[in-house]
This record gives sequence, structure tokens and C-alpha cells, in this order.
Amino acid sequence: MDTASFAELGLSSKVLEAVAAAGYTQPTPIQAQAIPVAVTGQDVLGIAQTGTGKTAAFVLPMITRLESGRARARMPRTLILAPTRELAAQVAEAFEKYGVNHKLTLALLIGGVSFDEQNRKLDRGVDVLIATPGRLLDHIGRGKLLLTGVEILVIDEADRMLDMGFIPDIEKICKLLPPRRQTLFFSATMPPEIQRLVDQFLKDPARIEVARPATTAQTITQRFKFCPDGEDWAKRDMLREIIATQEVQNAIIFCNRKRDVAILHKSLLKHGYSAGALHGDMDQSNRTATLDKFRAGEITILAASDVAARGLDIPEVSHVFNFDVPWVGDDYVHRIGRTGRAGRSGFAATLVAPDDLKLLQGIEAVTSEAPVWIGDAPTEEDFAESGKKRRGRGGKASSSGSRPNSSRGGRTRGSTSNNSNGKPDDTSAAAPPAAPPRNRAPRTERPPVELDVAAEPKDSRRRRTPRKSEVDIPGAGEQPTINAEAFRPAETTTNAPARRPRNDNNARRDRPDREQSRPRNDNRQDRATGGNPGGGPNSFHEGNLPAFLQRPVRTEKPTAEAPPAPQKEPPAEVDG
Repeated sequence: MDTASFAELGLSSKVLEAVAAAGYTQPTPIQAQAIPVAVTGQDVLGIAQTGTGKTAAFVLPMITRLESGRARARMPRTLILAPTRELAAQVAEAFEKYGVNHKLTLALLIGGVSFDEQNRKLDRGVDVLIATPGRLLDHIGRGKLLLTGVEILVIDEADRMLDMGFIPDIEKICKLLPPRRQTLFFSATMPPEIQRLVDQFLKDPARIEVARPATTAQTITQRFKFCPDGEDWAKRDMLREIIATQEVQNAIIFCNRKRDVAILHKSLLKHGYSAGALHGDMDQSNRTATLDKFRAGEITILAASDVAARGLDIPEVSHVFNFDVPWVGDDYVHRIGRTGRAGRSGFAATLVAPDDLKLLQGIEAVTSEAPVWIGDAPTEEDFAESGKKRRGRGGKASSSGSRPNSSRGGRTRGSTSNNSNGKPDDTSAAAPPAAPPRNRAPRTERPPVELDVAAEPKDSRRRRTPRKSEVDIPGAGEQPTINAEAFRPAETTTNAPARRPRNDNNARRDRPDREQSRPRNDNRQDRATGGNPGGGPNSFHEGNLPAFLQRPVRTEKPTAEAPPAPQKEPPAEVDG
């Protein structure tokens, strides 16, 4: 289907004005075939290589369909799922660019951003919700989002979702959506797992395939450089040589590991390049700032992991360098797809170590092209020994005989030492002679110390040593003799009131002439004393109560004696 302009695709007038303002006049093949079908509401399965304009293929028809209707709080009208934060942010930028003539509300749910601002947007209601699967499920679990009002679902870079392990999350999200919806499914490759998703969640989709899956653009010049050494420092030297021979306007250098991205970034800065780093361990603010600097031209070279390999639309990237050969052939297609976009020419070079020769077979199977080498190509012997390497401690493969054993980031046992630049130091290749042993005098045995146990007193350790100040004082160190009579209270006269002693218990025991008082709880006292209410000598509380708790003994008041009852006289005896 060949079209001359966007006006023939069924888009609204407001969308056409925005497209013209953006400077686009002719649609790409995926846009020309997908937009007319998507405008009608039918499901679409789009298969196209990266950099062919898939984002606009679903953004433009979505804006046209969203012109009628209104969003409700916490119930978005459309949902777009993206595998990475950068790709989600790029889709949001596309909506802002093409929806400039519409009053559409948009929310971006990605990690590394506060939940509060995202919740405020959801509470006001959004027409377009763009999210990564993880953050979307977090909002759903918090009860802040309902997907029952979604009219259009877009899954972008589905094969990348599979690589990152998001397929279970995608299935869980799709089960929360209403069955009557439109689904737009875009992917660069179609592995069996992706095909299963299509069969499960799409209804009679229109299959649109503008190019063979996982093919590279014809505008990209691909080259490979063999590194016989295989060490990272040698690969960095070779990379700088290739950059010096090319007219690099801006470039992206891909590494397999985040650790290698950081090391390469420091090396580029050390050699005077304007470079930045982009990998998954960076927070969202730093990642966004780095991408903005790279787009603005403030950074010339960007060292990145595969987090930046897919979906990023960075215009006019002139060169792509693979510092490491990707482990999967599809990743190679996505990496070099950052250059040569929208019909522009691009250049891609890949550094190949001896242990990476096996990975070239996967790339050739995907691209169906034989590698073109810069300089000397690897020999048949190199290909034969590629799978016989032993991986060292640092993850770098090491040979069993031809090359010294080495690893990334340091020396291993038996390897040559490295200088400050990381290169082998020829002056220290030979092992230094072993130092002669030092002559030490033999140790002499000391005679054991004999202790006279009999002369030592038995309790000498427990005796207190007198202080220094007590040595000259007579009687110092002797235990004082306590006179109990000195602590007894003095006899007082009848005129002076008796002074209460400090310890009432002692005073009570020392003053037998004082009357013992009855305790407050008479019943307990009676039980304790065995029926002795007076608290006599056998009383349980004798001497245990202080004076302020004591009270006088209750005495019964004497009652007046009643007159004796008159005795009746015995009846008189009657005589006779």
C-alpha cells in the first residue's frame, strides 16, 4: 500500500496540522499500513525493524480516536506499556509533540519518580497512561488505579519485554483490562512466546510486516574488528584507533555489563573525549539528564548498556560501536539500529575477541550477512579454539597454553604484572629471584620460675594491701571495732521530749520498755502470731514496723459494774 501523504491515512485535521508542524510529509511503510487499520478500531500486530517509525504508527491514530470522550479519575482511557523508562519517556514526548492541538491529559508511571506526583495526576483523570509494567502493578496494588475503562492497549517492543522477563506481568495486566478493547502489538521479532501472547490477547489482528524480522537497515555500514589479545585495555586502544579514523559526529558505545560501561566511561574521559554513561544502576534523574545532554550535543560519545539499545529515538546518531559482542543476535540488530534511522546513513563497528567468535554465528543467522573485517580476519584456528577457553576469575576467558592467564581488572596467579595503563610491563616479565632466608639466632630456653607455695600465706590474695598514705599512720589498715553501746539512744529526762532514733526498727528492739503496738491488720497479725493479738514475744511483726505505721493497742473501756442480780431464796420448807 503506497500513499503520498498523511492526509490519505484517515487522521483528523488537528493531527495532520501537528504532523506538518513537526516537519513530516511522507509516512514510513509501517505508518502507511498500520494507521488506516488502527483508526478503525481493529487490533494490529506490527512487525518491523527498529527505527522505522513504530511510535508514530500508534500515537497518531490514538490521538484521533481520543478527540471524543473525557477521562475519569483513576480510570485512564488508554494504556501504553514500554519495557524501559527511556522508551516510556520517549513515547510521552511523542504525544506531547503530535497532540499539541488537543487538550489531552497524560501521566507517565515509571520507576525512580515519586509516587505522590503520579497519584495527583491519576486523581485528576488521564486520557493517556504510559507506564512500565513494574510501576503500573505497584499503583494497582496500592489501590490507586482502575483499568476497567481502558479503550486502547498498546504493547511496544514486545520482544524486549520477553528478554527482560516482563511476560508474566503483561499477562497479569491484560487480565485486568476489559475484554472489549483495541490492542496494538508491536515487535521487531516474533519468538514463540510472543506468538502465544498474540494468540491469547488479540482478536483477529491485522498482521502488518514491512520487513523481514530482525533485519538490519541497508543504510548502515557494518564492520568487525578482530582483537587477538582480547584484553579490555587492548580493546580500548583499538576502539580509539577506529574512532580516530572515522568522522564521528556522535556515537553510542555498547557494553554487555554495567561495570564495563563505568570503566569505559572513565577511560574516555581520561583521553579527552566528551563522554557520558547510561546504565541501569543510575537513578532516573541522572539518566534523563545524560540523554538530554547527548541529544543537545553537549556529549559526543555515550557509553551505554542494553538499556539504551531499544526504542530510543536519538536523531542523527552517526556511529555505533559494540565494545562487546552481544550475547543474542537480536540485540545486535537493535544496537546498530540506533544509527541509520529514517533513511539516514550510519556506521557500526564491533570489536571481536577470540572468545566472541562463537557469538558471530548467531549474528550471521539473524542478519544473513557475512561479517566484513577491518584489518586481518581471524583464522580457522582462532575459530576452532574459540570454545576451548577457560574463563578466569574476572569473567574474561583465558587460554590454557598459548597466552598467559589473565582476568579483567587485575592480575591472576602466574600472569605478568600490569603497569598504570593496564598494559603488560616488559621489565617485570621475569620473576624476581627469591630472597635468601635471614639468619636468626636460636632462641634460648629460660629456666622455669619456681614458686615457694609453702611460704606464701593461704589467704594472701584476699588480704587488703594498705594504701600508701596509711603506711605511716598508727593502726592503719586494721579493722575497726564497732561498739554496739555507742549506737544506743541516750537516756532522756522526763522534761525533754524523747528524740526518735534514725532507725526505728533498731530502736524498737533496743527499747524493751516501749509498749508493743498492734498492727493495722489485726486479722493478719492474729494469723501470723498464731492467735496472739497483742504481738507478744512470738509475734511475726515484732520489730518490723516503723514508728509512723504503729498505733496504740486498742484497749476495751471498763464498763460500770451492774448490781448483782437478786438471788431467789429457796422456798421455805412447809412443816407437816
